[in-house]
Amino acid sequence: MVQTPALPFTVYAKDARVEIDAALERCTDFGSDCPARLRDAIQHSLLAPCKRLRPLLVLMAAEACGSDREAAMPAACAVEMVHTYSLIHDDLPAMDDDDLRRGRPTCHAKYGEAMGILAGDALLTGAFEILARDLRDASVAAACCAELAKAAGASGMVGGQVDDLAAEFQDRGIEHLERIHRRKTGAMFLVSLRLGALVAGADGEQLAALNAYGSKLGLAFQIADDLLDVRGDESAMGKRTGKDSDRGKLTFPALLGVDESARRARQLIDEACTALVIFGANASQLEALARYVVERNQ
Repeated sequence: MVQTPALPFTVYAKDARVEIDAALERCTDFGSDCPARLRDAIQHSLLAPCKRLRPLLVLMAAEACGSDREAAMPAACAVEMVHTYSLIHDDLPAMDDDDLRRGRPTCHAKYGEAMGILAGDALLTGAFEILARDLRDASVAAACCAELAKAAGASGMVGGQVDDLAAEFQDRGIEHLERIHRRKTGAMFLVSLRLGALVAGADGEQLAALNAYGSKLGLAFQIADDLLDVRGDESAMGKRTGKDSDRGKLTFPALLGVDESARRARQLIDEACTALVIFGANASQLEALARYVVERNQ
């Protein structure tokens, strides 16, 4: 079995991000038929400096299950392309109407609303092209396409976004909020892990453990994100803060308070890490990433 490198998380993540960024840049070589302005808009959003948490999860899950980064890199790129498409569309005036993302003007703010929509469309479709073309095993590629489509679609991320918009200025409870974010945020965390596991040929026990870890991690990440919107530093985060309350968003701090939200996030991370015990040392980076999620300041 491939052993996860015994490196501090910050070093491991930095090295992996260099590889991910290089692979993403190759993915945006769409050929001469792609209009130059469209390519610029895609690269503006996709290649902006950021944490790359979802592709990191793909690579870490593959390593935990006995594979390597190279085999899982197409899946990592596909996940990041879908995630970036969702951010571009989420920032549009019809949705959250944001003008800053990843420390840069949002795609529509720089290139116009129509180009923002089209750049997102190209990233979404391009993700499935990469999975189908670049994964080594055709049956694994098909399975990954199906998993990612479901996670990003009407019963996953998109459905969660719809319910999130519908909950604005509504008096809803914590159970409703958790249901929203299991799809809007959690589905993409979970599928990142599952794609890495599928590439590695994981068994049922490994998949179950990653499912348990991913479901806790995704919810903890959203709580941490809500907390950062309340108390985070805008310059460090590279996006506007305080916007959730301005838009009447249903958030964990609004329902639970800041202290209880932070406590719940830490508890979820403890539970997520407990689920990794079957992997032993091979899950050290997955555990470190989970701890980072609740300690980050951006």
